Amino acid sequence: MATHEVEAWLSVVGGQLGPVTFNLKGRKVQPYSVAPWAGEKTAPEMPPMLKVLRGDFFCMPFGGNQEIFQEEKHPPHGETANRRWKLESYQENQKYVSLHASLKTSVRRGLVDKRIYLNRGQHAIYSRHIISGMKGPMNLGHHAMLKFPSHYGSGRISTSQIIFGQVAPEMFEFPEQGGYSWLQPGAVFDSLEHVPTLTGQSADLSHFPARRGFEDLVMLVNDPREDFAWTAVAFPAEGFVWFALKDPRILRQTILWISNGGRHYPPWNGRHVEVMGLEEVTSYFHYGLARSAQPNSISRKGFPTCLNFSSGRTVVINYIMAVEAIPKGFDRVASIHPGRRGTVELVSDSGKKVVVPIDLGFLGNPNGQI
Repeated sequence: MATHEVEAWLSVVGGQLGPVTFNLKGRKVQPYSVAPWAGEKTAPEMPPMLKVLRGDFFCMPFGGNQEIFQEEKHPPHGETANRRWKLESYQENQKYVSLHASLKTSVRRGLVDKRIYLNRGQHAIYSRHIISGMKGPMNLGHHAMLKFPSHYGSGRISTSQIIFGQVAPEMFEFPEQGGYSWLQPGAVFDSLEHVPTLTGQSADLSHFPARRGFEDLVMLVNDPREDFAWTAVAFPAEGFVWFALKDPRILRQTILWISNGGRHYPPWNGRHVEVMGLEEVTSYFHYGLARSAQPNSISRKGFPTCLNFSSGRTVVINYIMAVEAIPKGFDRVASIHPGRRGTVELVSDSGKKVVVPIDLGFLGNPNGQI
């Protein structure tokens, strides 16, 4: 699907969005990662999600899902990330281009409708997933992944207000299995700039690429009192910014999967580098449905790690991703707030501003068109 500003591809398997090209005044930008083994022959037992791995995709339930939950055994990141989607319709008009695909789930029976919109005149992707026919607790989320330019700290990462952050409670990788991590398991922090490591020092996660040879995961608990929450990566040397917007009462946490060559087992083989997942979820880290549905260290603090589906009720997950050119001197995004006439304004630490055409109303509009 394409407009003058955005060209996006969607995989049939897993419904993964990528590659995506943004046309910034004639300059082509492709911020999303595509796994280096894409197109290679892979082991038959490898999950389809991992074979396709690219861009952004919808996970339900989110995470590894090794544990069975009430007789449900879901694949990694759920059927939505592994099964074949059915194209229902493709529409073009003067305002937008839209794609509608659907997936009937079988592990927990239900229907997921995927609708993606590209607004003409905007460098934005509007994503909506409509879940119907399901009952019970469910953790879920988006799994956006960016490929960073190779020079150290090429990307400056920031988010809207968080309550706190935490490193994954258990060791993320194990040397005896060919994986290496750097951050202190379970460490709690309030700033990406000061995250405890295994050495007793702190790491600055607001700059990436960094820490070559390691694989880590942290989760940020968003402030549900905000009208909307955001995650942003500014690339000052490359002259553009990527950002995502969500409703923090629906997608309550942000997971940062920091992948920089720390996995030396197939298919990774040390070659998945300079990639960061910026994943908007309601989940207990990446541990899957069973652990998200049970009381855990996050939910006990009053921050839900599952949504509760009820029979006959439709659940709608809205999400916006966008890219925009930035002027010289624009460093790290300090704030994103509503602007005039269907825009948002991005303000950098240095005081530089960028106005971006965005329909913020999409986040709170469960049924209508953009």
